[in-house]
Amino acid sequence: MFTGIIEATGTVTSLRQAAGADWRITITSQQLDFGDVNIGDSIAVSGCCLTVVALEPNSFSADVSNESLACTTLGKLKSGSRVNLEKALLATARLGGHMVSGHVDGVGKLLESVADGNSVRMRFEVPAALARYVAGKGSICIDGTSLTVNETKGATFTVNVIPHTRHETIINDYAPGQQVNLEVDVIARYLERLLLKDTSRD
Repeated sequence: MFTGIIEATGTVTSLRQAAGADWRITITSQQLDFGDVNIGDSIAVSGCCLTVVALEPNSFSADVSNESLACTTLGKLKSGSRVNLEKALLATARLGGHMVSGHVDGVGKLLESVADGNSVRMRFEVPAALARYVAGKGSICIDGTSLTVNETKGATFTVNVIPHTRHETIINDYAPGQQVNLEVDVIARYLERLLLKDTSRD
């Protein structure tokens, strides 16, 4: 589990496929503290939970399946791409954002970005199937960053991003048309399951 509070940004140094195997991504970060990271630990890469399979003093590698590449923005990364990074949540840590699983629900798109005081108001388009899980004043995870939804309209929603978040994440790199990984609030998914009839027994 994660919190959606980004600890550092990193840079993709390689994304390659071994013959007949999954893809392997290597990410370097001078900001992330790797001192407590071990092989087998989880790190969220722009919202995608990946398992560390190789570790160097300032970098790590993880295997990525074809399914993950198809269902997230990981497949669009290349050498030099910047990513958000967060290590898995410790039981003793503060939950500063919201409960995030690192399982991406879909890919959204930035439609517009406008100044709003010191912050920036961003409007995103969400896949239609996910729109019902996004609620005003609820939480959403964008590229691993926990944000509060301002309002929703159809398959779009807006968020305000404060200067600190823009400077500490890759959000400041976004331009209209940018595709992003989205994870809806996990509570919304469980509530739907509980409230709707379980048709699997019919």
